[in-house]
Amino acid sequence: MTITVHTPAAGRHRRAGFVDLGHARDDFRADVLAGLARAEKQLSAKYFYDARGSKLFDRITELPEYYPTRTELGILRDHADDIAELAGPQTTVVEFGAGSSIKIRLLLDAVDAQTFVPIDISGEHLREAADGIAVDYPGTDVVAVCADFTRSIELPDDVPADNRLGFFPGSTIGNFTPAEAAKFLRQCAALLGPGSGLVIGVDLKKDVQVLHDAYNDAAGVTAAFNLNLLARINRELHGNFDLRAFRHKAFYNEAEGRIEMHIESLRDQTVHVAGAQVPFRKGETIHTEYSCKYTVAEFQALAAEAGYEPLAAWTDPDTLFSLHYLRAAA
Repeated sequence: MTITVHTPAAGRHRRAGFVDLGHARDDFRADVLAGLARAEKQLSAKYFYDARGSKLFDRITELPEYYPTRTELGILRDHADDIAELAGPQTTVVEFGAGSSIKIRLLLDAVDAQTFVPIDISGEHLREAADGIAVDYPGTDVVAVCADFTRSIELPDDVPADNRLGFFPGSTIGNFTPAEAAKFLRQCAALLGPGSGLVIGVDLKKDVQVLHDAYNDAAGVTAAFNLNLLARINRELHGNFDLRAFRHKAFYNEAEGRIEMHIESLRDQTVHVAGAQVPFRKGETIHTEYSCKYTVAEFQALAAEAGYEPLAAWTDPDTLFSLHYLRAAA
């Protein structure tokens, strides 16, 4: 673990700390090699978000086909005061994933946040996001934690334990299967503590064409985002993937209620990664992401199974997306 505390100029802000739990590098290598050795190859979606992947995802959120970000922002703007009322005074806001800072700023503008703790596996992106918040919110302590939030972790001892509010926007909960999502929610409750709140974005079931277009945009940004995972392996693990020999593939599995994202090999080939040989058949795929979709009632039932009480759920007028306020058992 490494801890860095930036001391600002007088009066600028109270504290900006960075804590590195050391999950990223070794886990990436081990997980990639294990995933590519499986009979049905897979890579974890959490590894999309290196510096370039994070920038590509920011571009995705601005695409006309990609409705989740702008829709969730609208819901958050409309109901930020409702969230603040449910959260109460002097909150410690814990954000799972340091994405675009627009959403967290809407939340921080509304709630009485004494401390803000962003958690993300991408250290460079995390530092940039945390430093920006620290400068713009001088009354809030910022403690950034570089870690894999899908694992069981502990927050630094100096992070207040009372009245914690988790924030997990976007549709990232959909990257888990329902069983995995329930496990993750239980981990959130353990990290945040009894009686804590959790604000979470959940994508809803809808017209299949709308879903298809969101993951197969005309500009090809989602394809570049998906294939960047192979480029990252090349950069960091001495891989020799020829990106021209693979293509992005995404489709809606209606029976399972989820988008499935894959990278498909366009020919028979052998790739070298971290000293290992990885054979591919033409048409063979690497599964890179699930994006499970729910109805409001389905997700509330899942949250209840994980030990949360659903207190509120808000949607947009077209019922494309939902934002939930959950409370952990006391």
